[in-house]
Amino acid sequence: MGAIVSSVAEGSIAQELEITNGDEILSIDGTKMLDMIDYNFMIKNDLITLEIKKKSGEIEEIEIEKDYDEDLGIIFESAVFDKIKPCLNHCIFCFVDQQPKGLRETLYIKDDDYRLSYLQGTYITLTNFTEKDKERIKRMHLGPFYVSIHTTNPDLRVKMLRNPNAGKALENLKWFRKNKIPFHAQIVLCPGLNDGAELERTLSDLAELKNTVLSTAIVPVGITQFRKEGLKQVDKKCAKETIEIASKFKRVCCSDEFFLLAEKPIPPAKYYGSFSQLDDGVGSIRILLDDFKTLEPPKELNKKLTILFATSFAAKSAIEKIAKELNKIKNLKVEVAAVKSNYWGQDITVAGLITTDDLIETLKDKTCDFVIIPSVMLKPYSEDFLDGKTLNYVKDKTGKDFFVIKDIYSMRELTEYLNN
Repeated sequence: MGAIVSSVAEGSIAQELEITNGDEILSIDGTKMLDMIDYNFMIKNDLITLEIKKKSGEIEEIEIEKDYDEDLGIIFESAVFDKIKPCLNHCIFCFVDQQPKGLRETLYIKDDDYRLSYLQGTYITLTNFTEKDKERIKRMHLGPFYVSIHTTNPDLRVKMLRNPNAGKALENLKWFRKNKIPFHAQIVLCPGLNDGAELERTLSDLAELKNTVLSTAIVPVGITQFRKEGLKQVDKKCAKETIEIASKFKRVCCSDEFFLLAEKPIPPAKYYGSFSQLDDGVGSIRILLDDFKTLEPPKELNKKLTILFATSFAAKSAIEKIAKELNKIKNLKVEVAAVKSNYWGQDITVAGLITTDDLIETLKDKTCDFVIIPSVMLKPYSEDFLDGKTLNYVKDKTGKDFFVIKDIYSMRELTEYLNN
């Protein structure tokens, strides 16, 4: 792979040195880097020597004098410069394994790399955790990490992850505790397997690790029509039971979907602490609702306008509350349409998995001036949906204009648009 430059920041040292995309940083002070962890550590000195392989193939050595801790402004293609540690599990609930062909290539990558967990917040299972990994983490004081626990019952974890090393989870977590390595815990709840008494056991074991566990998020298993194993969906009864069990423990939160399934109100902000696992849908609706309350939409528009929120079934109730308030604005009409997932199956209800054809089907008979969608429907920094088609494709098929809210948790941009 190598430390390949993707781009450089405007006005940075890297730009002054004419480092460009496609160049490769071979070493810093004669030492080759494994990843961004090494890079961030090595560039802290005020005098460093870069060995660079230019895109042309020419190798240069550059001495740089800078302020201590000053960044060079280099953005790399990947956070890992050697091989990514692959996932060796075959989890019965793995979403990657239940995807059909034809989606974006990156959606089929299964990593289980502690470095990406530290740098980017991805989840690891610790089934490929080595003594060498531990030594480096301890030496460099790395953390926090994000760990997929699911269960602390060794036999059950082996069964769920289908990996004989999976039973060592609690042993590794105790090592984290001993060496003061903090982590966030995730539990994918699979009814009939790690719920009920097993969930209580897992949360009790995590509680014994005290402040080493910064947060614990419980999320429901996602089952598409492509799933072969006979897993059960979380239903209303299971959701209520899970919320009740989680309430007995500190720093344990259920994802928004549990409250929607249980037909319970979304908890207040204090329930979520520091909102540490938003990407897992833990507290995103609460932030959306609270953020909207801080805004000042106009009381009247200069002309009549009809807008449509295209959202997921999971977020529909929250968006409807916002639409109700926006409909108080004179000359504005706001509607909400939940996108039915024919592609994945009706049990998938989140916006991040909406495909172009399902979105088009939902919008085909709708009349509006423009459609609002959250950016989570699209690949980051692009207009690509997960099925490989683009927003322009949807525009062409529907004949509609779109307004993409770049931050799914904020309505600020829309309010600014309406005020103008």
